[in-house]
Amino acid sequence: MSDFNQPLSGNEMPRFAGPASMFRLPVATIAADLDVGIIGVPLDIGTSNRAGSRYGPREIRAESVLVRPYSMATGAAPFDSLQIADVGDVALNTYNLAASIERIEAHFEAFTAADVKPVSLGGDHTITLPILRALARRHGPMAVVHVDAHADMNDTMFGERETHGTIFRRAIEENLIAPEKMTQIGLRATGYSAEDFDWARKRGVRVVQAEACWYQSLAPLMEEVRSTVGDTPVYLSFDIDGLDPSVAPGTGTPEPAGLTASQGLEIIRGVHGLNLIGADLVEVSPPYDTTGNTSLLAANLVFEMLCSLPGVRRRG
Repeated sequence: MSDFNQPLSGNEMPRFAGPASMFRLPVATIAADLDVGIIGVPLDIGTSNRAGSRYGPREIRAESVLVRPYSMATGAAPFDSLQIADVGDVALNTYNLAASIERIEAHFEAFTAADVKPVSLGGDHTITLPILRALARRHGPMAVVHVDAHADMNDTMFGERETHGTIFRRAIEENLIAPEKMTQIGLRATGYSAEDFDWARKRGVRVVQAEACWYQSLAPLMEEVRSTVGDTPVYLSFDIDGLDPSVAPGTGTPEPAGLTASQGLEIIRGVHGLNLIGADLVEVSPPYDTTGNTSLLAANLVFEMLCSLPGVRRRG
């Protein structure tokens, strides 16, 4: 009998039945006996195009019933190595973005106080800024691996300084991120000016455009990322629109010619061995993919994040 929380087996209860928690794990509160808390942040009032990512956490949880607890590829079984639970959702102010950002930051401070690593389900990408603020109080400026079709480095959007398209500019300005240890992967399509893409480069961020990823494995790129990051605490932020709409159509700002699903897996597996202190999967908008495939892919990517956490035993 394991001392760690285990997902409810599909051989005990059919996968279409039972509790709708992430990976069918026990539901818990943030507490010192947890190693990892999976938390939903159902915010979408920071988005600039198609809304609907407020339903992301619920649908990702629903599709996660198809994810089994052992990885054939890596030999990782995170639920045998770490105490993991679904710790529910942040209670947001659905009418006030600034108030919601404050609530998210305060909520995630409880993670750091209890030394629990947060793995978050978005919600739009605005959620990453308050999460980084909470984590930086404990860890200082972090390395970041950012998967996205967009840089999210705008100064303002419609005059607002904190939205899903401005978060990483704010994070660098606030010294939450060590820009020379930040890598953005999958950026593509169009912008309003060269500044949309060059502001980060000028501050030392490595920007890997989608074109540089086409038709090849990203394992060599991740070797370089690991060398750059070293033992610096690192945060992984994965916007589902970094992947091509052919595999992830259910998102608010889809862009053609993105990363493949297998490249997404390579990136997440590639952070294994780093001091990963938290991660998020954002911008899943279920209303734009009634098949559920985008949410199912997201659930599998979150499982891979758990497999890449420090302390998870792997083969080889």
